[in-house]
Amino acid sequence: MKSGVIIYVAGSAPQDWTEDDETRIRSSESHADLIEIITTRTGHIDVLDAWRALLSKGMAHIICKMAVFRESGEIEYTGKELRLCG
Repeated sequence: MKSGVIIYVAGSAPQDWTEDDETRIRSSESHADLIEIITTRTGHIDVLDAWRALLSKGMAHIICKMAVFRESGEIEYTGKELRLCG
C-alpha cells in the first residue's frame, strides 16, 4: 500500500523559503512514498487540494502533519497528525 504525507505549515513562509527547503523536508519523511507540503508559498490551496493530488497518484494511506514556522525560518512539527485515508 502506497503512503503519502501532507505537511501543513501554518504561518507565513520566510522570504528566503525555496524549493530546496521543501526538498530537504521531503527527504526527512523517508517512510512515505509521496509528500506534499502546504505553505504560503506552495502551489496547493489547502489540505483538500493536496489530498486530492495524493489520491490521484495512487496513495492509499495518507497522513496530514501540522507544523509551524519558527522565527529562524525552520519548520517545527506540532505533534498533531490526522489520518485522512487508509
